[in-house]
Formats: sequence, structure tokens, C-alpha cells
Amino acid sequence: MAGIRKLELEEALTLGSGWRHACHALLYAPDPGMLFGRIPLRYAVLMQMRFDGRLGFPGGFVNMQDGGLEAGLNRELTEELGEAVADFRVERADYRSSHAGPGARIVAHFYAKRLTLQQLVAVEMGAPRAKDHGLEVGPGPRTPPP
Repeated sequence: MAGIRKLELEEALTLGSGWRHACHALLYAPDPGMLFGRIPLRYAVLMQMRFDGRLGFPGGFVNMQDGGLEAGLNRELTEELGEAVADFRVERADYRSSHAGPGARIVAHFYAKRLTLQQLVAVEMGAPRAKDHGLEVGPGPRTPPP
């Protein structure tokens, strides 16, 4: 995509207070299951319906004064996915990339966290009870048909 540039994490962290940071995480787990009873699965991946109707990875804007990127991302995950995320923490070792787009002074940071299948299922099952379910993510308020 035109104008998007990859940044090293160290560079992204020195951009200054005029920049906003958004962190998102791919949560995945090895899955030994079979699709249709015959096609081996490799991984289960958690994605969610965003407020704008698009699929995305959980996360959002973080405040650097709250203890850094990972602390902000873990807060976002708890808000969007619920208390099951307390069983793990996204750490600096899970970091994968940072990108800045043209115009808006926003840096997007991406993480990938490998979970057990049991942890991933627990997160998925608990998400409807999360603080932001139905607001930022998941089914929003429905307007009855006329």
C-alpha cells in the first residue's frame, strides 16, 4: 500500500508525543482437529467482528504512559475479550512489526501470541461477557426491522 512504511520498534518508540500507537494481536493455537472429518487443521486463529463490520485482530490505541505498548495491548485485550486473557500476557517477545501510514501520525504495532487450544477456546467463550463486547467488537445494538 502506497505511503505505508515499516519501522523498527526502536524507531517507532522515539517518534515523540505527537504520534499515537495502536497495538493488535494475532492469538492462535495449534489445532489437531479435522475439517469435515478428513482435512487436517493446523491452527485456530481468533479474529473478531469490529464495530465497523470488518474482521480484525483484537487490540486498539494504547497510552504510552500506561506502562508501554504491551501493557496497553493487554489492557485492550481484557476489555475486548474478557477475563480469560488473564491466563496469559502478550510480551515483547511476541512483537512482530510496526508500520506508519501517511498523513495521520499513527503507528500500528502487530504481535502474535501462541496459546494452547484450551486457552484460545476459553477466550472465545468468554468474549461475550467482556466490557466492550457489543460496543467496539461483537454484535452491536440491533435496530428492529420496520
